[in-house]
Amino acid sequence: MNILVTGGAGFIGSHIVDALLAEGHRVSVIDDLSSGSRDNLPAGVPLHVVDIVDTAAVAKVLAAERPDAVCHQAAQMSVSRSVREPLFDAQVNCIGLINVLDAAVREGCKRVVFASSGGVLYGDVTTPAPESTPANPVSPYGITKWVGERYLSFYAAEHGITAVALRYSNVYGPRQNPHGEAGVVAIFCKKLLAGEPAVINGDGHYVRDYVYGPDVARANVLALSAACAPGTLTSLNIGTGIGTDVVELEALVRPAVAAAALGRGHSVASPQPLHGPSRPGDLRSNLVDASKAAEVLGWQPTVAFADGIARTAAWFADRA
Repeated sequence: MNILVTGGAGFIGSHIVDALLAEGHRVSVIDDLSSGSRDNLPAGVPLHVVDIVDTAAVAKVLAAERPDAVCHQAAQMSVSRSVREPLFDAQVNCIGLINVLDAAVREGCKRVVFASSGGVLYGDVTTPAPESTPANPVSPYGITKWVGERYLSFYAAEHGITAVALRYSNVYGPRQNPHGEAGVVAIFCKKLLAGEPAVINGDGHYVRDYVYGPDVARANVLALSAACAPGTLTSLNIGTGIGTDVVELEALVRPAVAAAALGRGHSVASPQPLHGPSRPGDLRSNLVDASKAAEVLGWQPTVAFADGIARTAAWFADRA
């Protein structure tokens, strides 16, 4: 298939590009490089440096590439930024999505896979939430992801496309951007490799379901060919159902970073973490039940959390 990946130079998007190429698909990418990097893409993959909020630019790319399917990963992804800048969040996550959907329909695209978020849609939940859990987003980011699914459902019904929304839990792994406000594993790795303490927001007892980036990429590849009905939206959770709070997470990352650095001939200090103020919009607990993804896609997570943390720490240590 000919597949366009929006946000394809970013963390999750670039892993999707790699997985698609490994399956023999032709892949092109839209990315404004605000958080992604050309270095994340293999040579030869067409990269269109375009902001998805730019209607004309998006239309031009879709007209040139004429994809069979679109994998839409481009997004404003910070909960705290969405709280501070809800208009910006809505422009990227709603208007940007509509631009992509309009252009995709115009060019005869038959399938769209959308990066949604089980990590914010369900609100505070203490047991793994299935897709039947009522949406209860408490941040603008969560609201725009929920609205995005509603738009996707409309476009599927109106234009007969096959639509799949993958509701990610908290994704981590190599290539995650450590310089923003999202991506706690990457942020901790970067800090600790510099010999600085990790900063935990609030008391740190914020429970999350962490899923490894390449596992998420595999879910996207499966969703592009799954037997889902045209004209409908299929929403699927992508996560592990296992909760880890930020205090526990830091206690896992710190020795993994020290071991990764030592394995490369360096030693780093391993200072105890500091605690900073809590962040507005942060949920106390969020877990997802991905059993439906196992049924529909044949997908399950394959990388255990400790292994994923070690691989992520090693990737950052190689670049320190």
